[in-house]
Amino acid sequence: MKGLKRKLKNLLHFVEAFVFAAFYGFPARKLRVIGVTGTDGKTTTTTLIYQGLKKAGKRVSMISSVYAKIGDKIYETGLHTTTPAARDLQRYLYLAAKNGEKYMVLEVTAHGLDQHRVDFINFDIGVLTNITPEHILSKDKEADYFGSFEKYMAAKLKLLLRSKKVVVNKDAEVYPELKKTLEGKEVYTYGKTKADFTLDLNDLKKIKKHPLPDFLKENFLAAYAALKLLGVENKVIFKALSEFKLPPGRLEVVYSKDFTVIIDFAHTINSFRKVLPFIKKTYVKKGGRLIHVFGVAGERDFTKRKAMGEASGEAADVVILTEEDYRTEDPVKIAQEVAAGLIEKGFKEAKKMSEIERKGKFYHIEVDRFRALEKAVSLAKKGDVVLATGKGHEKSLARGKKEYPWGEKEAILKILKKLQYV
Repeated sequence: MKGLKRKLKNLLHFVEAFVFAAFYGFPARKLRVIGVTGTDGKTTTTTLIYQGLKKAGKRVSMISSVYAKIGDKIYETGLHTTTPAARDLQRYLYLAAKNGEKYMVLEVTAHGLDQHRVDFINFDIGVLTNITPEHILSKDKEADYFGSFEKYMAAKLKLLLRSKKVVVNKDAEVYPELKKTLEGKEVYTYGKTKADFTLDLNDLKKIKKHPLPDFLKENFLAAYAALKLLGVENKVIFKALSEFKLPPGRLEVVYSKDFTVIIDFAHTINSFRKVLPFIKKTYVKKGGRLIHVFGVAGERDFTKRKAMGEASGEAADVVILTEEDYRTEDPVKIAQEVAAGLIEKGFKEAKKMSEIERKGKFYHIEVDRFRALEKAVSLAKKGDVVLATGKGHEKSLARGKKEYPWGEKEAILKILKKLQYV
């Protein structure tokens, strides 16, 4: 029954996509569209390609999970939205074409592809960053949106199969399987070695001053490959990459004095295993600790909860588990399920913050996200790093069936002011 409902809904999504594409005169036909998909790194790669084309003097617009930028105007795309609904997406494409834009860089999700939101859009280039398990099982251990990794991957591949040229990460674990599926397509690879596009990012002087984690290097390479295929010269690409600033909420340092506070949008097992070790190596001073504040979304992939705890526990010293869009689930129960992974990594529960010692691994549950961040900042000492993940740029928290205003950076600045650090 659930499957039938989804098929009917997706049929309506398809009709909606056609109706609005036709209403706006199939605007994508007037643009060169570059689509970017993957489990992680979509927003950064999308922004890199956009900024590279901008630096090359091209008329370019962009739609990402942060916002839509059409010409000089910025449009909010909605809460918890990456790929907008077809009606909004076609309107943005229409506005871009009307504004005289020639290129559109579009961040594309598996949900957006499966729900026909990007139908009737001709993609010149489709870029894939990576594919790791996500959206597999829900809270009741039944199928989440995709139900299996194979179906999730098939949804992502729709973008590549619809694109004239395909750019894929040769270092991704799924590459051998992708290669078979994409046989007959015009495929280009990027990677550290033995790929169609590779690049020593250490040659970029300004990037040397700001250490780049390996996962960001992959995003830079993806953008480099796409920009080369679009005819942008090396010197222009290098200048764009060297001047690149990460989108809001991505490895964003909010405070840096005796201790450091960083926010990041990381919310998958894969991103935890990449972001946390980089933060610890780069920002935690000798004798300092990595204090990680995070939660896991309710009514979403059940299978990842314990694994998220394990991934955090591999690098963090102290973890404060909190809310992250728990929706209609019990946030304490979600936290306990995540904590099972921390316990596997040798963490002990601290019922009170006073129980957390300087040495040893501890976790604490504080459902209220503001109080959780406040406790983390209060705990921080010289050399420590407080890392808050999962919300990044987002502007709301889903509690029950309502969305409540939330800004991660704003909350932290308020706490720092309250505790008289700023």
